[in-house]
Amino acid sequence: MNSLPGRATISLCRHTATGMRVLAGSSGLFSGVLPTDKASFQAVRVCHSGTSRKGSVSTKKRGYDITRNPHLNKGMAFTLEERLQLGIHGLLPPCFLSQDVQVLRVMKSYEPRTNPLDKYILLMTLQDRNEKLFYRLLTSDIEEFMPIVYTPTVGLACQQYGLAFRRPRGLFITIHDKGHIATMLNSWPEEDIKAIVVTDGERILGLGDLGSYGMGIPVGKLALYTACGGVQPQKCLPVLLDVGTDNQTLLDDPLYIGLKHKRIRGKEYDELIDEFMQAVTDKYGMNCLIQFEDFANSNAFRILNKYRNRYCTFNDDIQGTASVAVAGILAALKITKNKLLDHTFVFQGAGEAALGIAHLLMMAMAKEGVSKEEAAKRIWMVDSKGLIVKGRSHLNHEKEEFAHEHPHLKTLDEVVQTIKPTAIIGVAAIGGAFTEKIIKDMASFNERPIIFALSNPTSKAECTAEQCYRFTEGRGIFASGSPFDKVTLADGRTFYPGQGNNAYVFPGVALGIISCGIRHISDDVFLKTAEVIADMVTEEHLAEGRLYPPLSSIREVSFKIAVQLVNYAYRHNIASVYPEPKDKEAFVLSQVYSPDYDSFTTDMYSWPQEAMKVQDV
Repeated sequence: MNSLPGRATISLCRHTATGMRVLAGSSGLFSGVLPTDKASFQAVRVCHSGTSRKGSVSTKKRGYDITRNPHLNKGMAFTLEERLQLGIHGLLPPCFLSQDVQVLRVMKSYEPRTNPLDKYILLMTLQDRNEKLFYRLLTSDIEEFMPIVYTPTVGLACQQYGLAFRRPRGLFITIHDKGHIATMLNSWPEEDIKAIVVTDGERILGLGDLGSYGMGIPVGKLALYTACGGVQPQKCLPVLLDVGTDNQTLLDDPLYIGLKHKRIRGKEYDELIDEFMQAVTDKYGMNCLIQFEDFANSNAFRILNKYRNRYCTFNDDIQGTASVAVAGILAALKITKNKLLDHTFVFQGAGEAALGIAHLLMMAMAKEGVSKEEAAKRIWMVDSKGLIVKGRSHLNHEKEEFAHEHPHLKTLDEVVQTIKPTAIIGVAAIGGAFTEKIIKDMASFNERPIIFALSNPTSKAECTAEQCYRFTEGRGIFASGSPFDKVTLADGRTFYPGQGNNAYVFPGVALGIISCGIRHISDDVFLKTAEVIADMVTEEHLAEGRLYPPLSSIREVSFKIAVQLVNYAYRHNIASVYPEPKDKEAFVLSQVYSPDYDSFTTDMYSWPQEAMKVQDV
């Protein structure tokens, strides 16, 4: 193997406050972090062959097909023996690289790029070319790459998806395919699908209706299923249901790649969703996880309630967001030193995310011994028409649950002054909604005000981390949906804002559900997940301003969530994989994807000479 110069080898390691991060040193799920106190007990392979130690993998593909298949392609990491046996010798340069060196080569191209969209396209092109190298790169530094493959950059990528589109990376099913979805699923090359993320593109992040450009969301989400949770990428399927778009700009754009008509709604839309759910379970089984993503409020709750007890399904915008938000609040209680029942919550927004968080908060409060009705009294919501109160017209069923007897107030400013909440949670995608006055008011009647600006992307955040810490003189307990840089105040104190990213939730939930075959996903799963995440937040994290474990440890978080869910599933008889494994950790670990390269060397052996004797005339 060609060796690296000393300086290049050293650059494989980056030093962080928590220890040494090895970019591509160790295999499997936990290849990212070596805490300094454990470093002396672990051998660090700075450069390795890039091939896993398990037995060789057999494939019937040969020649050009190998180098064009992202699941099989290893680029210049193929050994000479593999190149000769697979018929690809001569199709690659006469150079043999380890996977670590390949990571360096990608970083050499990645780091000079300053435009996040350029970085996104480079990474997606790598995913199309060499899947294992793509996931090795992502897991090498998840804090660096997550904002590129998912929020906030994925929002920009969706807006430019038509121009950034290179090759198929999911299944586009349209309203005109109704009656033939089973046939459409046969177009996908993989047969053993365990997880599907599906969107209709109507409410992409805080950007609105992007139609077929919304495909970037399922693709990015499933990349994190693998990078953060270890779900096998070949068992994942991104789906875009194209029923048209109400975005006139897209309809007028001659380069738009989706259906160019207004959205189909009503009975025909519902029939499409019904057929899709049936076709998926007919082909892939009742255990196939179907995650709904970025559906508009008018459909999200309706679809979730319709299917949640019939299929293995959840809505990440409602339940995933709720879980990560409640995890942050539970962690915040370690700072405020009190109970949930001691808090009053005001939500800026009353859509999917707000209602999902509110319902999970009510479940958590119920564990502290109050009724659902009593818990609801501690939660207030502000929508586009002001405070939600009893007697206000045109309230849907979901909002009515949080309508209280109170004079109507029009603005969030008035609500905060009047209700005097202990926590404000922004989920309405209104950038700057938490003004300086609102933040200072929160600080005036709370020793440690809880301020969550959870809207995505960054431009839609209700306030920045700096604004929160500065206006509260460092007393604010802050979390955001998109990442913010560390904040240093004038007195020298430094805070690392907690990012309430759903990626703490859905990869681990998916891994746990798939591992033990949970068929119906209750909200208990998401409350359990929130508790696991909050339990992993240490006093050191809290002192730094973090309400979540560092993103660098997200794979460990996902693994722990999965193990806890598997334990929960067998304890409550909702698992369908039997016999029940005795060692749950080893069982989950056996399901986890490894980005290490497989060996394709043919199993060569010989018979005794007498048995191989050629018979002659």
